[in-house]
Amino acid sequence: MTFEQLILKRRSVYHLSADINLSVPQLEDLLKQALLHCPTAFNSQSGRLALLLGSAHQTLWKITLAALRPLVPPEKFAATQAKIQDFAAGAGTVLFFIDDNVTADFQKRFPLYRDHFSIWAEQAQGMLQYIVWTLLAEHRIGASLQHYNPLIDAKVNRLFHLPSNWRLSAQMPFGKIAAPAEPKTFLPIENRLKIFASDK
Repeated sequence: MTFEQLILKRRSVYHLSADINLSVPQLEDLLKQALLHCPTAFNSQSGRLALLLGSAHQTLWKITLAALRPLVPPEKFAATQAKIQDFAAGAGTVLFFIDDNVTADFQKRFPLYRDHFSIWAEQAQGMLQYIVWTLLAEHRIGASLQHYNPLIDAKVNRLFHLPSNWRLSAQMPFGKIAAPAEPKTFLPIENRLKIFASDK
């Protein structure tokens, strides 16, 4: 597929199953390539990933559901539980982190841009997430981007023995597409794109 076709193929897929067509080494290579080639300001490379499979993947969503239980009104909890169960039914989860030590180091080294490095780290996260998401879509693997941080941050870092300077940014459950994405709606493109061309 062309990159343009991949852009159209990547969607938020919430209903997943565990049967995917990539092996663990193939998934690992995919994530390595995303990390190596994601653009970052000053080549700071502040993004970090953790791949959760099997019981680690299941445990993440048990933690998330337990954290949500006291916060979600009882009459709405069934829907929340069903959503989390759909994520847990997938093949795995990619966790996205920002290494705050990297940001702090660049702030010290380049004080003129100090206030920008945290913003640039977040922008790099968006690019890393999009790269991983699109690579999964290329292999006909569904995924969505979730944000249960900071609700689960401390338990995740403690459970998986991750450095405290790895700050959780997003969670991406992935798996075989059990049900297609909902139709997508678009705002008028003429309100979102302006073109200025000089006549010669």
